[in-house]
Amino acid sequence: MKKNLIFTVLVLFAGHLSAQTPVITASRMGSHIDVVIDGKFFTSYHFEEGEKYPYFFPVNGPVSGGSMTSMRNAIYPHHTSLFFGCDRVNGGNYWQEGLERGRIVSLGAQIIEEKGERVVITDECIWKRPDAEAPVIDRRKVTVTSPSKQLYQLDFEIEMEALMDVTIEKTNHSLFSMRVATDISVEQGGTMINAEGHQGEKATFGVRSPWMDYYGARKSGVEGIAILQHPSNPWYPSPWFTRDYGFVSPTPMFWPQDDKSTQLKKGDKLRLRYRVLVHAGDVKEAQIANLFEKYKAE
Repeated sequence: MKKNLIFTVLVLFAGHLSAQTPVITASRMGSHIDVVIDGKFFTSYHFEEGEKYPYFFPVNGPVSGGSMTSMRNAIYPHHTSLFFGCDRVNGGNYWQEGLERGRIVSLGAQIIEEKGERVVITDECIWKRPDAEAPVIDRRKVTVTSPSKQLYQLDFEIEMEALMDVTIEKTNHSLFSMRVATDISVEQGGTMINAEGHQGEKATFGVRSPWMDYYGARKSGVEGIAILQHPSNPWYPSPWFTRDYGFVSPTPMFWPQDDKSTQLKKGDKLRLRYRVLVHAGDVKEAQIANLFEKYKAE
């Protein structure tokens, strides 16, 4: 009788834990990968042939179900949601419009974990343009988790390898970047805030900070999206390029160490880690500062 009771309690407890842990699934449809959390569509990783670079869109919030990012907004349409790229690399442009100026081409994205507590996507991308040798190849791994029903998480691990000597001239168009949805931008009443509590473009532009959060009121409640830089990154913490209309990027290439350019030797590898938190509530309610403390210990 006692053994049966213990067994029943364990089964119920296990079932409770299972019910609390969001189930995340992924499926590939042609040249994009869709990610679903507990039956709700979360995001797609796009790597279409005719695109400038791979990107994530939409990146849906846990409350509204609407995208926290903007796709080719009327102002600066080269901002494509959540993406990674760079301008002025050995004379090529791997960030702005114009495929002939340079492209970051996926060599074949793969889902290496597709169901359970997390989804893991890997990709290898070559940076190329017509009549020029490829200067860079990058290898990326993106892990999607959901620590709670109010929080979605994307972990980016990106390795850039120089295939030749590389010069990246001073540019504000560099590396990990995000264009937030118009309705949460500062211009529409939203809040952009860094780890030190500074808010808005004037107080955050060019300022070094471990993280940046962008949130605002939507019809279904307050939601936000934050970018965290891992302390292992070169140039940590990178200064931020910020705009009140909704653009944020930790951008070391706009403030290069020699004031003119960033140099990489053939074979050099840059390893970069970022965490994106898509959350309910404001920066304090989502406990972004505490979540960063956990992240930097990983």
